[in-house]
Amino acid sequence: MPPEDQRSQATARARSHVVADHADLVEAVAACADQVAGAWETPPTDRAGVVEPLREVLAETGALEGLPGLLAGAVEAAGYELRAAPVAAPPYVAVTSVGPVCRATVADGRLVVTFELFVVDRSGDEPTYRRRDCSPTESVVVALRD
Repeated sequence: MPPEDQRSQATARARSHVVADHADLVEAVAACADQVAGAWETPPTDRAGVVEPLREVLAETGALEGLPGLLAGAVEAAGYELRAAPVAAPPYVAVTSVGPVCRATVADGRLVVTFELFVVDRSGDEPTYRRRDCSPTESVVVALRD
């Protein structure tokens, strides 16, 4: 099988594992994003308006602490081994302006699980962040990067 097919199959297995075996956590992460967006009087124009409140809510609900286990399961489902046990902090777990990003170095590069929960809306006078209109499972994107 060509290497690219193996890579796409590995990421597909990892994504399937995340959305099936960690469905409650995927839902919880999306609920945290809903809570953050629901608290905005006006959409934020800088990343801190997303990152800081999202990190706080993820930590308060326990969702942040669940992400290393999700990452470990995704790595195993993709057919790789972790070089070290992941923790709920960089470089393994980072809260970005898009949403949480989980990363692990594997034999073929970096397995990256991203929760794409927020987008930048550039339709107004200045760019603002808004909650992405998608289901919790649609927000999960898995990639294998060099």
